[in-house]
Order: sequence, then C-alpha cells, then structure tokens
Amino acid sequence: MVGSTSPTRTSQSMMSSTLLKAQSTQQQQQQQQDIEILYQRRPRPPYIPNHIPDPDYVRIFDTTLRDGEQSPGATLTSNEKLEIARMLAKLGVDIIEAGFPIASPDDFAAVKQIADVVGNEVFEDGYVPVICGLSRANERDIQCAWDAVKGAKYPRVHTFIATSKIHMETKLNKTPDQVVEIAVKAVKFARSLGCNDVEFSPEDAGRSDPEFLYRILSEVIEAGATTLNIPDTTGWNMPWEFGGLIEKLRANVKGAENVIFSTHCQNDLGLATANSLAGALNGARQLECTINGIGERAGNASLEEVCMALALKGDEQFRGGPGTGKLYTAINPVHISPTSKLVSEYTGMACQPHKAIVGANAFKHESGIHQDGMIKNKSTYEIMTPESIGLMRGDSQSGAGIVLGKHSGRNAVGTRLRELGYDLDADKLNAVFTRFKEVAEKKKGGLEDEDLEALVTDQAGLTNELWKVTGLQVATGMSGIPTATVKMLGPDGVERYVAATGTGPVDAVYKAIDQIVGVSVKLDTYSMNSVTEGIEALACTRVVLSPVEGGPNDNNPLISKDRKFSGSGSDTDIVIASARAYTSALNKLLMWTMRRQSENGNKVDDGSVGDALPVAGSPPSVVSSR
Repeated sequence: MVGSTSPTRTSQSMMSSTLLKAQSTQQQQQQQQDIEILYQRRPRPPYIPNHIPDPDYVRIFDTTLRDGEQSPGATLTSNEKLEIARMLAKLGVDIIEAGFPIASPDDFAAVKQIADVVGNEVFEDGYVPVICGLSRANERDIQCAWDAVKGAKYPRVHTFIATSKIHMETKLNKTPDQVVEIAVKAVKFARSLGCNDVEFSPEDAGRSDPEFLYRILSEVIEAGATTLNIPDTTGWNMPWEFGGLIEKLRANVKGAENVIFSTHCQNDLGLATANSLAGALNGARQLECTINGIGERAGNASLEEVCMALALKGDEQFRGGPGTGKLYTAINPVHISPTSKLVSEYTGMACQPHKAIVGANAFKHESGIHQDGMIKNKSTYEIMTPESIGLMRGDSQSGAGIVLGKHSGRNAVGTRLRELGYDLDADKLNAVFTRFKEVAEKKKGGLEDEDLEALVTDQAGLTNELWKVTGLQVATGMSGIPTATVKMLGPDGVERYVAATGTGPVDAVYKAIDQIVGVSVKLDTYSMNSVTEGIEALACTRVVLSPVEGGPNDNNPLISKDRKFSGSGSDTDIVIASARAYTSALNKLLMWTMRRQSENGNKVDDGSVGDALPVAGSPPSVVSSR
C-alpha cells in the first residue's frame, strides 16, 4: 500500500542505526586511547654523566637556546628563553644548552634562571633535564658558566677550543702543544669547581688531523671530561666520512670506553641530520641538535628530523655500534609541533613550507593521485601520522591532509562535499568538479584557513609590551603627501600622539612611532604576506631593525649597533599590521636596553619618550610633522 512502511524494513533500519552509533562510540574510545598513548613518556636510563647503562639509548642535547639563538635576527628575551626551555623539558630532551653565560649579563641571567627553575622541575617519572652552559677554554668563562648552571639538579659545563690546522694557526695563533695544554687546564679547572659533568669539544673536528684528535681527546679524558663532542663545525663532512671519524675516535682514543661520544653537525651542505645519524650508527650516544634546525649560517641538525628518524628506523638500521643496534630516545614526539611553533614565533624565523616533519606542507596533499591514495589508506603517502608529532588533524582536510587545489582529483572533491552534507549524483558532481577546477586555477594556497596561526604569532610579540599603538590614521594618494597620525600608550600610562609624513603610508607611520618612542633605528628587513586569500584575508608583517646613531641609543655603550631585533604583526589592514610589527621590535629593543642599564647599575630609562605630547581632554592637535 502506498505510504506504508514494512515493519521488517523499519526494524532493520533501527538495527543499522544502533550498529553505526556503537561503531562510532568504539572509534571515539579507540582514538582517545591512541591520544593518551601518544602523551606517555618513554622510560630512560638513570643519568650518569660519563656512562649510559643501556648502550642502545641515545641522549638528545638541544642547543636551540645557544647555537639556535646565534641565527641573525633570532634574539630572544629571558622570558621567551624560559618558556622555550620548559617546552623542551616537556618534549623530554636530555640536556638543554641554555646559553653562553659569559656573552653578556643578560645571557648569564637567562641561563641561571633556566638552571634554577627548569633544572629543578622534576617530572612524575623522575626526569629532570641537565642544564648546560657553554664556555671557551679559559678560567673566567668556565667560572661564569659554572656560576650560571650550578643551581640545577644536573649542571654541566661545556668547554671548547679549535683543533683544526687553519683555526689553530690563523684564529688562535697557537701550536698544537699549546692547544692541548689549554684544553687540559680548562677541563681540570671545571672539575676543581665541583662540576662532575664536563663536556669538551674540539672545534672544527671535521677538518682536524685525526692523530691530533686522538692525542687531545685522550688527555682531556684523563683530566676529567665526561662527554666528548665531535663538531663538524663547517658542515664539511660526508656522512660516511663523519661516521668513520666517530668509529676511529672510539677505537684510538685512550679511555674512550669511559666517556660518551657526541655529535654536533652544521648544515652547510644540507647533511647535518645525515651526519648525526651516521655518528649514532658508529657509536655516538649523544646527538646535538636544535628545534627547526636553526643556528649559525645554514643551521644545525634538526631535532625533529633526528628524533623521528630514530623513532621510525632506530630498531633496524643502526646495527654495528655498541649495544644491540636498536637505538631509541626518550623524546615524546607529540610535543614536537607545539615546540616548533613556539620557537618559530619567538625567534621570528618561520619554517619553510616543505621542511621535514614540521613544515606547513609536511602532511598536506594536493596531487589528485596522492589524495586518492590518502583517502583509501593514509599509509600510502605518510610514513608517520601528524598526530604522532602533536599536529592533531582531526576531521579537517578530510582527515588526510587533503588540500583542495588545482591538482586535486574528483575523488577528493567528492569526499569533501559528502563530509559537508552534499550527496551529489554523478552528473552534478562532474559539473561541480569542472567549476572547481576553473576556480582552483586562479586561487593559490588551497582552501585551508591559517588565520588562527597568524593571530598566535601576533600575540607572541606582546611579551613585555612597553608601547602600544592605540590609534592610527593615514592619508595618502597620487597627488598628496603621505601623512600618518599615530597615537600610542606609553609605559607611564599616558597616551601621546604625533603626525608625520613619509614616502608612503607605512614610512610615515614608522617615522611617527620613532618620534613618539624617541629611538633611532634602521629598518633592515620588511616583509609581508597574506595568510589567506580574499579581500578579508589577514596580512602578516615581519620587520627586523637595528639601533643606529642619532637617537638615545647613540650614547649608550650597552647597545650593540650590530644587534638586531625582530617583530611580527597581523591585521586585516596592512598599515596597522606594519605598525604592530614595528612596535613589537621596538619593545624588544627597549626591554633589552633597560635590562642592561639595570645590570650595570645605571639609571633605568623606562621605555624612552620622544617629542610627542600627552593626549588632553580637548581634541588632539598635530604636535610635529616631517
């Protein structure tokens, strides 16, 4: 009968619905269990400076806060360093090289703060990171490094001297005998201070004479060194060269069995990760690296690359050294993505999109063939899950990193449409797909929205905010002179305003800000990109500036004219985004100056004030213009 429903069909429908709900609940429970497993920290052997009870365990030594900060423009505040150090501890690195204490009073204070705080924050499993300070091979440096780190539960001093012929002759102007004597005295002095964890590095070991390395390393072991770090300082070695060097050192250095061999590989030829892993294959049991691979010149071995390589291949591709060859670390990789983003935000150094593990495109797929495979089985094109490194993809991008762009296929488009509730027949899907292709040819970047990440980056620049832009208006055009009126809230709680002219609206805004804040700086870098597409897209601006002569910084001996400060800002208005980025960089410069004035006993200038007047109750007027 028309309109009637079969009882049997209704019963089958109810059973099917109940079964689907049960399956959904089971899937959610399984997903929750999988996430909980991801956050579990792997057990590690007890910490002994010169010995690892399990010969398969590899210590991870992070030098993001020391070598990483040496990247041009990567200046970090003390609070930013502390937050990064806490994130590194959550990640589970064995050793944090917190800085170079002798470099400046601020560096000393930052290292000491990390040692006193992070170096004593013991996790539930008993883990607490070793806190290390770098020093040259002289007593003043070593004393300073020890004073900075000795408050940690596990303090370490890392001292070094160059051993290659070119360094000894042209940089140090020392003979090999003198270099050996300096190295031995340095290690002995560190031990005499009560430091039982001393790391020694023969700088530029990758280009040093192996016979000389055997000699100097044997003598520093006898003097009390517990870790021997072998740096490929210029990124010169091939993986088989560097791995062979580690093997020869372990075989020929007297007392090698009583120390830990370590690697420190630069990335000048793009081989830092490969060389580090070659070192591990040949017996190195400490690998030095940085988050996102940042560092001097082309950077260092990337922590995320080294650790995930060991996580995926460590139990089968590293036989030949000590132990069973099933290498592992205690890194909790689920914290890799958050740590990477934090370092990127605070240093202002964005990862290239195709950077392994943490790049924006590392888990995205636009090729139609790849998308089809990902929809059917994610293992077809992904050797690890984004969730395993802390990138919770969830149901976005079809749960498979699908970016709908001009290379996408019909299956990907149809899958996305069904997820959104559109169950189209073949003809309608074909029509939609044809139109989609036409639009995708003109629109770059796919359909994913990255506005939230841009706002996070914007907020990262507000740490220790002294000056804040509270009002901004610009007038520009083909016939007029670009003019900007800027109102800012200062550290004294007073709003000040200034009008200025420039070659364009952004230049006028920057000149007005300079007048209000009272600084003289050079704009070294200005860059802007659209976070998303469309008229309402956010603009993300990044600037790098440095102090110059002609302002309050000119007579301040504490300001290095070579120091650079970066800032980022985001807004739908490109002029406002530019103003926020510039102000963020100026705030970093002013805070840096104030800390040094305080440390040197000088009167602290609380943020400087230029030639601007306070905003009164009456309508504002132009104070100055140029």
